[in-house]
Amino acid sequence: MMVESEQTLQKRHMDNSLSFEASYKRLEEILEKLNSTHISLEDSLKLYEEADKLISTCNDKLLSAEQKVQVLIKNRNQEIQVQENNEVALEDFQISKTQHLNRSL
Repeated sequence: MMVESEQTLQKRHMDNSLSFEASYKRLEEILEKLNSTHISLEDSLKLYEEADKLISTCNDKLLSAEQKVQVLIKNRNQEIQVQENNEVALEDFQISKTQHLNRSL
């Protein structure tokens, strides 16, 4: 299995082509580098910029997944409502305090 270079990973995430899992893994690698190695300020800023874009990518992918789950649940429950523009009406994702606390454990 070929390991991608850091420059290749940076280029791939620019066009949002990394999967959620690959983006998340790259975020972990960046965090590890920032916390454990002595790197120049310039390199730190480049890694920070890359991480910022990866976070945005992950958030977009999670939002899309949440919306798909809402549509599936509403479809199963026969509660789908269509807006005037023929798009499915979605609600903001809400997590209860209990669910949040359970996820933290």
